[in-house]
Amino acid sequence: MMIRMNRKGFTLVEIMIVVAIIGLLAAIAIPNFIRARQTAQKNACIANLKQLQGAIQVWAIDTGAASDATFTTADIVGNYLKSWPREGTIDYPVPANVSATPVCPNSATNTDHTL
Repeated sequence: MMIRMNRKGFTLVEIMIVVAIIGLLAAIAIPNFIRARQTAQKNACIANLKQLQGAIQVWAIDTGAASDATFTTADIVGNYLKSWPREGTIDYPVPANVSATPVCPNSATNTDHTL
């Protein structure tokens, strides 16, 4: 006589193995996602700094301004930039003059965000 067993669902051991595998994959993937996010933020900040510096230099050439000339955001925005760049909710600071290098608004915490 043959006994038939209807088995519906998974055993506790099978579920625990699946949860352990998912946990292991998450432990590997999450630090990589965090690192990739930080790298993307750094690259975006450096790209903003380059755009800002380029717009300031083009403004200086177009207006014939000296290297120690000062400017305002109104001089740059509109003709040379669509809008003044921001990092998160913080605007990039206006450089002191044309020859000054723009800096990251979070330069105290992001020392590697430089040109």
